[in-house]
Amino acid sequence: MAIQLQGNSGTIAEVDGTNYRALRTTLRPIDVGSLGSYRVSLLSGTMAAGLGALSDIWQLRWTDSSRFCVINSVLWDGLAGTSTAFTAGVGFVGLSIARSWTADGSGGTAATLTTNNQKLRSSMGTSLMGSVRIASTAALGTGTKTLDAQSIGQYSIGIDTTANKQHTPAFALFSAAPGIESPIILAQNEGLAIRATVPATGTWQFGVTVHWTEVAAF
Repeated sequence: MAIQLQGNSGTIAEVDGTNYRALRTTLRPIDVGSLGSYRVSLLSGTMAAGLGALSDIWQLRWTDSSRFCVINSVLWDGLAGTSTAFTAGVGFVGLSIARSWTADGSGGTAATLTTNNQKLRSSMGTSLMGSVRIASTAALGTGTKTLDAQSIGQYSIGIDTTANKQHTPAFALFSAAPGIESPIILAQNEGLAIRATVPATGTWQFGVTVHWTEVAAF
């Protein structure tokens, strides 16, 4: 016996093909209701030589008490050495989830998220994000938070002594396939931090792009 599926508008669901007759569907983004979806890409300043091992260089903190932040992707936009060359060695970039984040980080450049800034549609609500910041010339102040024991995304970098060189390409530190993999879901006072270790003497610049959605329930 055939069964028909009828959508909210009264339209009957269709199928494709003559063999498997798979249900015809359309993937859509998360329904944000009165909230929204956002994307921000930040570029550091010229980082001074002598960064401490595993220093915070990018942070995102969610502070809203009743809504959730769904992280869809965190992209590392590359690391470029500038006019002062590195000592040859190995570098590291890692993305970690932070819990119990009760005091914000400090320093660097904070993203402007007021009014329509970074909305993916103007009719969406203004972002509820607590802060997104990137280092300018030195490591960020860590704030008060507890990082998970291991990173959730990382990249190991072989760095040579050539000045003015692109040492890493752009790559995803985290990316969730829609409808297949779980995104990162942040509740109040949770967040993300990127930490880095680089060889001595070099000055450098990097970028980070993050895409997130704010929802009442997930």
